[in-house]
Amino acid sequence: MSRFKYSVGPWNVHEGADAYGPATRDTISFEEKIIKFKDIGFDAIQFHDDDAVPNMNSLTEKEIIEEAKKVKALLDKYELKAEFVAPRLWMDPHTVDGGFTSNSSEDREFAMWRAYRSINIANTLGCEKIVLWLAREGTLCYESKSPVQATKWLIEAINGMLTYDKNIKILIETKPNEPIDRSVCPTMGHAMAISAASIDSSRVGGLLESAHAILAGLDPASEIGFAMAMGKLWGVHLNDQNGMKFDQDKSFGVENLRQAFNQMKVLMENNYGANGEYIGLDVKVMRTEKQDGSYRHLENSLKIAKALEAKAEKFDCGFQEKCVAERDYEALEMYVMELLMNG
Repeated sequence: MSRFKYSVGPWNVHEGADAYGPATRDTISFEEKIIKFKDIGFDAIQFHDDDAVPNMNSLTEKEIIEEAKKVKALLDKYELKAEFVAPRLWMDPHTVDGGFTSNSSEDREFAMWRAYRSINIANTLGCEKIVLWLAREGTLCYESKSPVQATKWLIEAINGMLTYDKNIKILIETKPNEPIDRSVCPTMGHAMAISAASIDSSRVGGLLESAHAILAGLDPASEIGFAMAMGKLWGVHLNDQNGMKFDQDKSFGVENLRQAFNQMKVLMENNYGANGEYIGLDVKVMRTEKQDGSYRHLENSLKIAKALEAKAEKFDCGFQEKCVAERDYEALEMYVMELLMNG
């Protein structure tokens, strides 16, 4: 039995459209998705604000809450929890130049409106975590924004959210680029600095996505470990990535198995999940997959994650200590490889 609880987002099952081609599969309803998620073995659902409340820009605050209550009833029906709510600021015409860091004060106000509504939705769904994936908080043209002012605007936005609700926790999901060129908050170290500069650092932490760390040229397990050392790793999105290119969200472990093992190992060794944290599997179904394979990437990722969990359980810490004491890292490295290939 797994020691972890796992979460997934409805966007992880999609129609297959990308920037260069149309949809390749039919749309699957939200309820049908969560039934299947439960059947696969997931414990919680990740939400963007408009996953829970579509067309929310045209609704009143009361109507937004009423729509969120319907989603909460569905989660209760299938015995699933909501892990977090994230304001989806990158898809709106108001956020062409960013949300919290837009050069337009009107657009910054819109971003805060969405952030506050996301907090209301989270409260209705019964979760306290607000995730900020800062998709367009950065620049396409470097000279268009001051990195000093943009960073200050981001801190002001986070402070506004912390003031709006005294119980929420804010998780910054770091990424160095895409869809913008240069991010205001590209790595876990940047997120920790933003946390320290906020009005309540105890409520601002990080969410590490494997692919995003790889895009920054960093090792995901090391980014996880850094945040854990600060007591600030409040979420993970495990997936995989083939090099420093566009964000692929490949199934966990399919490109870098040893790297995936070390992510699972550091989570286990440092008691991740003890405070109710979930392991999120933010993986996308391949565009080439047929309709009946819409969930295979999730099944595969969960299978690999649990297999690596079992490998980490078998890891011989005594042998590791012996190798370290003797500075015999070649032996330690081969032990790890044999564990993964045969163990």
